[in-house]
Amino acid sequence: MIDLIVLGAAAGGGFPQWNSNAEGCRRARAGDPAAPPRSQASIAISGDGHNWFVVNASPDLRAQITATPALHPREGLRSTPLQGVILTGGEVDTIAGLLTLREREPFTVFADPRVLAMLDANPIFEALNREIVARVAMPHDTGFPLPLKDGRLSGLIVTSFSVPGKVPLYAESVADPAALIDNGETVGLDITDGSRRIVFIPGCAALNDAVRARVEGADAVLFDGTLWRDDEMIAAGLGPKTGRRMGHLSVSGEDGVMALLAPHAIGRRIFIHINNSNPILLADSAERAAVGEAGWEVAFDGMRVTL
Repeated sequence: MIDLIVLGAAAGGGFPQWNSNAEGCRRARAGDPAAPPRSQASIAISGDGHNWFVVNASPDLRAQITATPALHPREGLRSTPLQGVILTGGEVDTIAGLLTLREREPFTVFADPRVLAMLDANPIFEALNREIVARVAMPHDTGFPLPLKDGRLSGLIVTSFSVPGKVPLYAESVADPAALIDNGETVGLDITDGSRRIVFIPGCAALNDAVRARVEGADAVLFDGTLWRDDEMIAAGLGPKTGRRMGHLSVSGEDGVMALLAPHAIGRRIFIHINNSNPILLADSAERAAVGEAGWEVAFDGMRVTL
């Protein structure tokens, strides 16, 4: 089996974002049932419904664990069903939550070697004692049987594959920080129990043949839904960058995710990592209706996908 829980469905900043007074955030803050809050993007996966791996340690991780009974301690004075954390990149939104897990509890961090090097370069992450919290490099394009802390297999096989993206914002020191990269710093995950398959791609700047091949035939795909349109942030007066400049495809348009993935055979289609400016977060918006008509779902905190 594959059991997946959406711990957080929003992009960086969450929904409502702490300093946003935009309409959607105002509605969420006011308790509007059509604008339910969402924390920053993260999921938990399990092959047996008992032992869990978190994918991406968002800054909201402590609150997400508290809100998710499956991740609560079950025995002794201190314990956790959390076996490890898998990172799909080195952005602040994917690694900051690691510091929440510094209470000398054994688990394993799995990531691309480039992402592990980012952790190694920042001494604050030494708060995760390496004698207790192992760091394991995941191979590319090769099925990796996820191990439990006691050495037994979890029942899940994860394949990490490169996705077009960009360097983390804090690492934009190259000559052209807007340039797309496809070298493993941003990855997607192909998760299988041997018969069923979920593909998780929370950030994607371009849909190349390799990504198309990964999503084809999947039982469920959770895909980058950051922005409805490429100039969304600019048009709303929220920032100077397009979606592509930030490393994200748009949901709508001829070159958007819905159109590009329409020809592919996919089971459930779910948008995740949704920016607070994106109107698909609002259940009563025309954009949400369009997403539903196209066969897509919008992830929410606590959403469960079991295959």
